[in-house]
Amino acid sequence: MHTGLCEQFGIEYPIFAFTPSEHVAAAVSRAGGLGVLGCVRFNEAEELERTLTWLDDNTDGKPYGVDVVMPMKIPTEGTSVDLGAMVPEAHKAFVDDTLRKLGVPPLPEGEGRAGVLGWLHSIARSHVEISLSHRPVLIANALGSPPVDVIEQAHAAGVKVAALAGAAKHAMSHVANGVDIIVAQGYEAGGHTGEIASMVLTPEIVDAVGPDVPVLGAGGIGRGRQIAASLALGAQGVWMGSVWLGTEEYRNLSSNAAWETAFTRATSADTVRTRVYTGKPARLLKTKWTEAWAEEGAPQPLPMPLQNLLVADAHSRMNAHGDPDVISMPVGQIVGTMNEVRPVADVVADLVAEFEETVARLDKLRG
Repeated sequence: MHTGLCEQFGIEYPIFAFTPSEHVAAAVSRAGGLGVLGCVRFNEAEELERTLTWLDDNTDGKPYGVDVVMPMKIPTEGTSVDLGAMVPEAHKAFVDDTLRKLGVPPLPEGEGRAGVLGWLHSIARSHVEISLSHRPVLIANALGSPPVDVIEQAHAAGVKVAALAGAAKHAMSHVANGVDIIVAQGYEAGGHTGEIASMVLTPEIVDAVGPDVPVLGAGGIGRGRQIAASLALGAQGVWMGSVWLGTEEYRNLSSNAAWETAFTRATSADTVRTRVYTGKPARLLKTKWTEAWAEEGAPQPLPMPLQNLLVADAHSRMNAHGDPDVISMPVGQIVGTMNEVRPVADVVADLVAEFEETVARLDKLRG
């Protein structure tokens, strides 16, 4: 499992691991892949600074990347306080009434969170500035191509830029803007994702961008045989996210037993693509919370970032409540195979072993 991207980034395996956990990112990098830290959860510059310093010190000198969120359409700017004033009272009432019906109690005074401001361009740009003062080898944008000046800023620092694409036309636009690597993210993926499945999307994007632009397959990848399939479709590596939720290292960020119960019992049919999480289409675990938003009479989700501001405190309350039937959890269809919690190093080792077995089996077929 060795492609040109391995040489380019100095990694052993072309496994790019997106995760909001610095502990997972560091463990993946130490195991031979490239851990990519999701920065959207950091509202405070000081917290991101501390986290990247920790990554610098705990990756054994191995490379890592960062992921920012910069929507193609610049969202309304402001603080959580003044943006919150733009949230309709009817939406707030629906959330409060839904939580009451689901039996979710309020949090103790002073607990909870105000919502993620990382969707804003101003915050995302600060994430880029802070990141470039450390040693990432890659900056990825979860919502498409970053502005051209951000790409130029990264390139001036010797850092490659990746962008997610859910259609070939988007990938070509990213390349025209100067993006170095395209993440072809299929419909099966967790979090923000498009409408075309990976089996169709990956070769379409590979053909569209040409042989000089590396493509990472993404969406529904959690096994070594799926990595082999992605490379067979023309990708030079894979971008994996959901599978790392089921690792011991992820517990350093979230030790929520309800989450683990929810995903270890889920099947691949137990997810839904909806705008209720951020305002943009994202795949979540199907729960009583997502079902409430799909009922007749429920309001339409608000645009980004207002939807996240609306539901952020509700997410905190549901996660603290500890009911696996009532949580809000981005995860892909690969959740159906996430049946136990294991160390990152074991997950990587199994991915590599199954990849090698798959390639050997295909070699026999060819012979």
